[in-house]
Amino acid sequence: MMPRDRGGPLAGVRVVELTKVWAGPYVGKLLAYLGAEVIRVESLGSLDVTRVYGVDDMNNAPGFQSVNPQKLSVQIDMKQPEGVKLILDLLAKSDMLVENLRPGAVRRLGLGYDVVKQSRPDIVYVSMGMYGSEGPLAYQTGYAPCFAALGGVSGRVGYENEPPSGMNVRYADSTFGAAAAYAATVALLHRRRSGQGQFIDVSAVESMTSMIGDELVGHAMGQVLRADGNRHPDMAPHGVYPCRDGEWISLAATTDAAWAALAGAMEQPALATDARFADLPARKAHESELDALIGAWTARRDAAQAAAWLQRHGIAAAKSQSSVDLVSDPHLWARGFYRELRQPDGSSKLTVGPSWKMTREAAIEDGAPHLGQHNAYVFAEILGLDAEEQSRLAAAGVAR
Repeated sequence: MMPRDRGGPLAGVRVVELTKVWAGPYVGKLLAYLGAEVIRVESLGSLDVTRVYGVDDMNNAPGFQSVNPQKLSVQIDMKQPEGVKLILDLLAKSDMLVENLRPGAVRRLGLGYDVVKQSRPDIVYVSMGMYGSEGPLAYQTGYAPCFAALGGVSGRVGYENEPPSGMNVRYADSTFGAAAAYAATVALLHRRRSGQGQFIDVSAVESMTSMIGDELVGHAMGQVLRADGNRHPDMAPHGVYPCRDGEWISLAATTDAAWAALAGAMEQPALATDARFADLPARKAHESELDALIGAWTARRDAAQAAAWLQRHGIAAAKSQSSVDLVSDPHLWARGFYRELRQPDGSSKLTVGPSWKMTREAAIEDGAPHLGQHNAYVFAEILGLDAEEQSRLAAAGVAR
């Protein structure tokens, strides 16, 4: 059965995914949210770790479901020559390939760019690697913590005068994936204008380093890069402070006037003219004392109430949201940020939607696919294989 046309700016674009784990599938997720038809090539003998990690049912794995909504799944064993031939036939009828397999794997399988473009000369081929596909370290692979560490981001996460704490979220994978999706959509635009496809080489490390470009400029000017907590070179105070019940509040004073307003809101107006805090250089010189004073004030207060109070005084302040806060945030619900998806078994499940709104956006309706859910569509509708040939491929283990 042919999937529904969901509309959106990438409607009619077909993307083939040879991806694993998070960063590569995240590219497909973003493209699917824009209306592209995204087909994951999978096989029972080489399952994505997110399908099996910590679960008994590979079709209901939370990690897989969170990063693969709105996609199709076809079973093809790419380690068999017939499987590679099927993928090349599929790519001949597709617009884009996204891959983040181990370095050199696609070339060894016979699915490198030079081969694929013979099947589809104008293919947009997106290759993702920790260090990209070229250079002395291109043979190395890794996961999100490696990307963040090698890209210089983890070294900036931590408290002043303490060793870096690193990062414990998938920021690196998502940032890497978003960079690849951006390059892919621009390449599609270029192809529409010129008729030319291209090879896109995306480096996770370079994606992360690009997030701290200002720090590299600082290093060129003789500054040593080190963790500094939540501090900012041009603002003081600038940080996250403890509140009651284990909650936190973020606040910043952008100017001397903002600091004076904060001191007034704290009912300690004398702090605004205190020699230690009267201007930015003084506040930076006594920042630990400043943070301690503010922390003592916030610690006695409810985070949301304190944020509202400070906002009424013109201070940039907000409660630091927990996951529970986020899923119950009325603003996010009113915006339609959370989407209800139909699961293959007929049930429904909520997921995080895209971070954008478009007047002609794609309908986001379907959850992540079961393994091989769309075999019939891909083999019969796209590749034109009859039932007998499909049965033969399944029996031979090529299509399962």
